[in-house]
Amino acid sequence: MKWITRSRPKIDRIACPWLIRRFIDPEAEFIYVPFEMVLSQANACGAIPFDIPGVEYTHYGDECTFDYLIRKHNITDPAVLTMAPIVRGADTDRHELADEASGLWAISAGLAYNHTDDSELLEKGMLIYDGLYSWAKHLQKERHTQQPDENLLLEILKKFLSSKDGKKIPAWAKELKELIQDHIDTNLTLKELSRDLDINPSYLSREFSKHFDNLSFGEYIRKQRIDRAIELMATPSYSLTDIAYLTGFSDQSHFTRIFRKTTGLSPSDYRKKFPEK
Repeated sequence: MKWITRSRPKIDRIACPWLIRRFIDPEAEFIYVPFEMVLSQANACGAIPFDIPGVEYTHYGDECTFDYLIRKHNITDPAVLTMAPIVRGADTDRHELADEASGLWAISAGLAYNHTDDSELLEKGMLIYDGLYSWAKHLQKERHTQQPDENLLLEILKKFLSSKDGKKIPAWAKELKELIQDHIDTNLTLKELSRDLDINPSYLSREFSKHFDNLSFGEYIRKQRIDRAIELMATPSYSLTDIAYLTGFSDQSHFTRIFRKTTGLSPSDYRKKFPEK
């Protein structure tokens, strides 16, 4: 069976081939072509189009193509079901859906940056999903928190949660903001913090937003990435593609969309505000 989708895959267009080969058709062949050629080439070579608008195998509502494959082919493997919100969160930029979503997104973006051949990228990506599956099946209870910044974040939040003064802006808020700014690429999430602290995640999320500009943890991190991107724009040697990569966005179109949503301008228009050097 042949499957076809648009070129330059990152998350869903690699996760879906992995799922198809491992649980639906081990001999499946995957073809990557420019977006405008997907449907014509699908007809020409008898391939099933996926992860593009208007076809059966695509996004539905808040779910991604990976979710549809699971439902369509009645895949009930518990490890795959654990992987689903991770893939969905990474593919739809909703990292709050799973602790591991931001890590999958970062690795996928870096892999795509390093490999320009889509077939090679797919084969490398298959290894990532094999590893993610093994983690979901055998290693979910394993812990490996060794970074001092993570431990410091935990200590700051513990101090806050033990404080009785909830109206006054606590000292931890300023310190936590500085830590986030210094370690913008951290994979630490509020969900992970809530588990480590044995605190209801909804409560912790609500308390966080009170002291961080009424933003959720994910929104605040994205805002910090945009602020960092604006700083980098002042350096002419960085292209917008470089800036998107350095600030953790999956690709330039994703960077452009979030940047415009945050600032009201596209990155190229915003950069014109800087004096030429």
